[in-house]
Amino acid sequence: METAAGRMMEQVIHFAERVNRIQVSQTMVVLQAADRLKAEGIDVADFGPGEPDFPTPEHIKQAAIRALAENRTKYTPTAGIAPLKQAVCDWHATEVGSAYQPAEVIVTAGAKHAIFNAVAALVEAGDEVIIPSPYWVSYPDIVKCSDATPVFLQTNAEDGFILRAAALEKAITPRTRLLIADSPNNPTGAVIPPDEYGKILAVCRRHGVWLLADECYSHFVYGEGRPFSVASLPGARDSVIVTGSLSKTFAMTGWRLGYALAPQPIIEAMTKLQSQSISNVNSITQYAALAALRGPMDSVATMLAEYSRRRKRIVAGLREIPGVTCTEPQGAFYAFPNISAHLSAGMPDDTAAAKQLLDRERVAVVPGAAFGAPGHLRLSYATSMDRIEEGLRRLGNFFGRPK
Repeated sequence: METAAGRMMEQVIHFAERVNRIQVSQTMVVLQAADRLKAEGIDVADFGPGEPDFPTPEHIKQAAIRALAENRTKYTPTAGIAPLKQAVCDWHATEVGSAYQPAEVIVTAGAKHAIFNAVAALVEAGDEVIIPSPYWVSYPDIVKCSDATPVFLQTNAEDGFILRAAALEKAITPRTRLLIADSPNNPTGAVIPPDEYGKILAVCRRHGVWLLADECYSHFVYGEGRPFSVASLPGARDSVIVTGSLSKTFAMTGWRLGYALAPQPIIEAMTKLQSQSISNVNSITQYAALAALRGPMDSVATMLAEYSRRRKRIVAGLREIPGVTCTEPQGAFYAFPNISAHLSAGMPDDTAAAKQLLDRERVAVVPGAAFGAPGHLRLSYATSMDRIEEGLRRLGNFFGRPK
């Protein structure tokens, strides 16, 4: 006998077009595949996770415990508790020389949420959003979800994958509404020099284009570099939206705490959207974030020193593999080698290479196609030196280096 459940199983579900035109994050796909193998007891050299392998600093965890003990478990204002908004302004001013006020801040559930809110508040059908390529996997789909069109602006390995103002100028059309720029870049580790960022800002201002500056990796800059924000430049604040996160800087990925700094009307529009989605960020997370931004920064220096050591080793190891090239990352914690010389009929693209690496050598990487860069792989070196050494050995085996 036919049942209601049976009829439901046969029903064709018609999803909204906004869902059909976007993809699941490929970094999450890789993470899940690696986790399945690990659950079976298989030893995986995992270069997939885009998160620090360090614990959240103790004083931040203790602040969360205190917040629980003090019953700070109620709703908060949509844009965040007042002390945290002030702390974001103060911290950003101290670290990069900006000058924001609390009315120009919104606290979000991670930086991805801040970017989503900003794009949703500003763009619509018919608008174009310029995204330098290689790009973080979520940018194009966030733009598509808001009915706008992503326009990809290719950067070059020979130039360190740096976004250049001259190239941006040529890419802008009358439909261009927004530029999304992240520095340091995920996946390449490229860092836009401050003087070049100033030229990029000038191009945006001249054409009336908003500049969304993603600063998630701002404090992971190597060599002589130091944290920089385009928002610190004269005249920037009326054209710039800064998005940032405590996820990387304070090893708080799972806490989900991001923020945006922007002109007050933009913040008010983002707050309106947020009020009808998540209401507010987890209250305990907000009090932990307050301790992070007002507390010591020792852990950042510790992480940066260790990532610098790992960066040197993984880049050198990748360059030792015949047919593999790798631009040295200047920030973040990713290597982005080019494996095009190894692609063939049996391994036609980087997606196939990533799958075969996981199947044959138990090495988890993210294919470059997910970042708009076919022929590359993204490797996170936010993992131990032992795992890096083992992963390099397996990569060498896979690509034919003598054992």
